[in-house]
Amino acid sequence: MNNLTLNNKNVCVIGIWHLGSVYSACLADLGYQVIGVDSDNERINKLNQGIPPLFEPGLQELISSNITARRLRYTTDFAHAVKGAGYVLITFDTLVNDQDEIDISDIWCTAERLAGCLENNAIILISSQVPVGTCEQIKSLIQKKNPVINIDIAYSPENLRLGQAINCFKKPERIVVGADNDVTLKAVSDLFSVVEAPVLTMNLRSAEMTKHALNAFLATSISFGNEIANLCDEVGADAVKVANALRSEGRIGNKIPLLPGLGFAGGTLARDLKILNKIGKEKGVETLLIDSVYTVNQRQNGVVVRKLVRIYGSINGLTIGILGLTYKPGTSTLRRSSALEIIKDLVTRGAIVKAYDPKADMNEVHEHIEFEFCNDVFAVARDSDALVLITEWPEFKELDYERLKTIMKAPVFIDTKNLLDNEKMSALGFSYFGIGRGK
Repeated sequence: MNNLTLNNKNVCVIGIWHLGSVYSACLADLGYQVIGVDSDNERINKLNQGIPPLFEPGLQELISSNITARRLRYTTDFAHAVKGAGYVLITFDTLVNDQDEIDISDIWCTAERLAGCLENNAIILISSQVPVGTCEQIKSLIQKKNPVINIDIAYSPENLRLGQAINCFKKPERIVVGADNDVTLKAVSDLFSVVEAPVLTMNLRSAEMTKHALNAFLATSISFGNEIANLCDEVGADAVKVANALRSEGRIGNKIPLLPGLGFAGGTLARDLKILNKIGKEKGVETLLIDSVYTVNQRQNGVVVRKLVRIYGSINGLTIGILGLTYKPGTSTLRRSSALEIIKDLVTRGAIVKAYDPKADMNEVHEHIEFEFCNDVFAVARDSDALVLITEWPEFKELDYERLKTIMKAPVFIDTKNLLDNEKMSALGFSYFGIGRGK
């Protein structure tokens, strides 16, 4: 591969939902000429008007400003978008089904299309989550379909977090780049040189495995914290204080996700556990710890039902109000959220469910008929036997809880994120239950 690619400032980003919209907007904002391509006409039309496909703080403004500066545009014309690009980024948000199994068919289809229209010496950079070994297979597919083209492939696992994605992209702790060619490693490192962060280079499979390992470690930490929390509830200990003590230990660290709550949602972590389990089965390696982490997480969201049963004896006929529907604060998507899983469990057991969320995508909300969506918190609270806080939107800290209590059928409050002050809520007359707070 010659040095032409290293000086090519044209970037094509393929697959525009959360990952692709953030990558395209941030790279444009950092000085690249970026074309984003997606097959969804409506999505592309809205993007060119500065409207992203989902809510992410600061994203709409970033897209709009870079469209105005003529550094960013979006199209459905695949061949046109790829033509002239030195870097072609594949940024599909990897689909995950209800069994946490991935679907990367969009990536395979894209690889087949790329074979016929890639520029010679272009670099394909994959940031979508893919099973280890996928990048090599994609390169082989393209070369088989177009044997004369000279291209290479690299992998840089995304590390964005919904609600914090722009900051995660522009101010990462490190950037991981994998390739099996030193020139390609240098070229991708150059692409990211506009971001102030150390670049860790390695071969393709190591970079792919890094993403699996990171998510498996985070999943293990969350599940460990939740198991400790469940034990704390039974013995009268405070899991929040226990977790803070652990995080102050230098061998653990203050950023590790040990705080008690619900299981990890969204499929992001679970899919890597499933991938590692599959690799283990294929290679004859037991993955006992990883499999146990998955099992622990599957059970954790049942904590809401368990607490309600302990309070009422039965859920049948209760009216339950849900505060927060989205996967996490700072986003609008309900995809694979804990709230939907918990609501399904409640309804199956005979409860009537009302819900409110300040940013939920109403198109996604309308897909669900199992609960009533309310326009404000007070409508949710009215005549409810219990309120359950699931998504920790900051505004839920500032609600008029004294008023909420007066319109509820019973002042029972389950705080799955330990967002509120236990003593203050109890002083207001609530029967307040956090996770791992000793009851």
